[in-house]
Amino acid sequence: MYGAILGDIIGSPYEFDRGDKTKEFPLFSESSEFTDDTVMTLAVAEALLESRAEEDDGVIRRRIVERIQHRGRAYPNSGYGANFVSWLWNPNPKPYGSWGNGSAMRVSAAGWLYEDLDTVLRMAKLSAEVSHDHPEGIKGAQATAAAIWLARTGSTKAQIKDYITETFGYDLSRTCDEIRPGYYHVESCQQTVPEAITAFLEGESFEDVIRTAVSLGGDCDTLTAIAGSVAEAFYGVPEELKQECRNRLTEDLRAVLERFDRKRA
Repeated sequence: MYGAILGDIIGSPYEFDRGDKTKEFPLFSESSEFTDDTVMTLAVAEALLESRAEEDDGVIRRRIVERIQHRGRAYPNSGYGANFVSWLWNPNPKPYGSWGNGSAMRVSAAGWLYEDLDTVLRMAKLSAEVSHDHPEGIKGAQATAAAIWLARTGSTKAQIKDYITETFGYDLSRTCDEIRPGYYHVESCQQTVPEAITAFLEGESFEDVIRTAVSLGGDCDTLTAIAGSVAEAFYGVPEELKQECRNRLTEDLRAVLERFDRKRA
């Protein structure tokens, strides 16, 4: 999950189209900090670590809701959307038909914790539909988790591109140079996930994927979290960047990441 968290941290200063749409920028600065993307990624990871695939869907959904609300309430000023804030503090939260990219940015644990793609897709769906139950919200989460799983199990970029295109119908034909000029801050899965996957497909290393994603602009902490999550599975993450990631988390969030690391070891 380092890729998702680093993408969030590195992209955060340039959210809301505050960057210059260039790949030349310092990876870290005083304003580089984790946002709701990191909090929610770790909350979903925590819930899935506490769950077993053979459990009933309803049990797993309830656990996901519990962990998301627990972590989200602990970090209330992390940049959540208004509808999600209402959901976060609701004693009986219900999905609200969102197609927002939050379902995709928080899903990366589902792509790592299971050995078969069917279970990955099931867990991605469960993690999304507790709040983002619009078909596009679910699709964004499943496409991201599937790309992670395919990348970590040895698929080529061409195979990943073909699967995502054929299974989810995303248009991955545009280049980043074609996307970049007219791209702007938008928070839907359908206008974030394809762009993030395209940045992964074009990048030549983990860091290059991160820089490419940030250069697109828009909601680039979330976009870069998604791109980074797939890039980690394909390239790995340099140890110095992993350490930088750990250093920028609070103790309780770092503990979740370390627990995830132990599970994956």
